[in-house]
Amino acid sequence: MSGAGVPQVGTRAPGLTLPDTHGTPVALAQLRGTPVAVVFFPFAFSGICTAELCELRDDIAAFDDAGVRLLAVSCDPMFALRAWSEQERFPFDLLSDFWPHGEAARAYGVFDEATGHALRGSFLVDADGVLRWSVVNPRGQARPLLAYRQALAALSV
Repeated sequence: MSGAGVPQVGTRAPGLTLPDTHGTPVALAQLRGTPVAVVFFPFAFSGICTAELCELRDDIAAFDDAGVRLLAVSCDPMFALRAWSEQERFPFDLLSDFWPHGEAARAYGVFDEATGHALRGSFLVDADGVLRWSVVNPRGQARPLLAYRQALAALSV
C-alpha cells in the first residue's frame, strides 16, 4: 500500500481532479455543496469490480435519493473506462487515475505500490468537503451494498 494513510473520518477529504471517460476533468472541489461518494476499484472488466459497480448501478436510486453524486475511480486508462462504462451502462462518472499514475489513490491511502492499482476503498464526503465515512477492503473482498446504504442514511441525519 502507499505510504500515506487513509484519511480519517472528520477531516477534509483530499482533493482530486481526474478525467472522466470523455477526458473532461472532474474536480472534487468544484462539487462542494453536494455530497460525493468516491469509490476506488482495482480494474475495469474484472469480476469483483464489475459485480460491485453493477450493484451500485442497480441501486443508484439510493444515492440519488440522498443527493449524493457517485464517482468511481481506478488507475485504468480513460478509454478502457469508457468502453466498460458503455458496456455496463453505468449512470455515474468513472474517473481515470492513470496519470500521474495512482496520484488520487495515493492521496486516499489506497494505492498498492507493488501492483500499481487502487485497492477497494470507498469514501463519503459531505457537502462541505469533510470525510464522513470510509471503508477499505482487502484484496478480493467486495464491499457490501448495505454499508453504502447505512452511510447514506447517516449522512442525512
